Amino acid sequence: MGRFSQPLAAQFVELAEPQAGQRVLDVGCGPGALTVQLVSRFGPGSVSAIDPSAPFVAAIQSRFPEVDVRLGKAEQLPFDDQSFDSALAQLVVHFMTDPIAGLREMARVTRPDGWVAACVWDHGGGAGPLSTFWAAVQDFDPIAPGEADLPGSREGDLARLFGEAGLTGIEPSRLTVAVPYATFEEWWEPYTLSVGVAGDYLAGLDPDRLDAVRTRCRERLPDPPFDIDASAWCVRARA
Repeated sequence: MGRFSQPLAAQFVELAEPQAGQRVLDVGCGPGALTVQLVSRFGPGSVSAIDPSAPFVAAIQSRFPEVDVRLGKAEQLPFDDQSFDSALAQLVVHFMTDPIAGLREMARVTRPDGWVAACVWDHGGGAGPLSTFWAAVQDFDPIAPGEADLPGSREGDLARLFGEAGLTGIEPSRLTVAVPYATFEEWWEPYTLSVGVAGDYLAGLDPDRLDAVRTRCRERLPDPPFDIDASAWCVRARA
């Protein structure tokens, strides 16, 4: 997913309207796709980050010693009220245990009139980076779990969550990135690594069904080389 999250971060960071001297928080920083962009725009001393994964936190600390990186969850941010000019969550809301509580916490730690922003892949509209895979799977298994019902992944749902969290001045948008692939195998191989919902699903298939899904994916994709477009629903609002 890093191949998609990195170019997305380059667009998403602009929702914070980067300005020198501001302090910004990366909520659910993961391996650091957004953190890298924030550091380049605001400087490492102005960036804080938090994630519930200890290995991710350690990796960010090693890469950016000047960044304040903490272990924790979005629903209980260990920061004082109004500590930041902006708080951003890239591809995180749908993984929060309580998205509304997480967004409220992001608003709490952001100064009045500062920006709170989040984005989630458009899984519900069939325009996310995994949409081709799940479409192929559901040709054989219509009740396969997919990711279309994750919070914020359908049009208007992320804005709804922001509203229920009490944020105002809600501004929805949609960002799209394109990722190139030289071969079908380059596209397919990550699905075989048993990572995420898609990887777990594939790992549970018998060899014949796995081969059938692989063949259907190839049929759905253009001849290589090809680009995969992926879109994310984005919302920013005033704290």
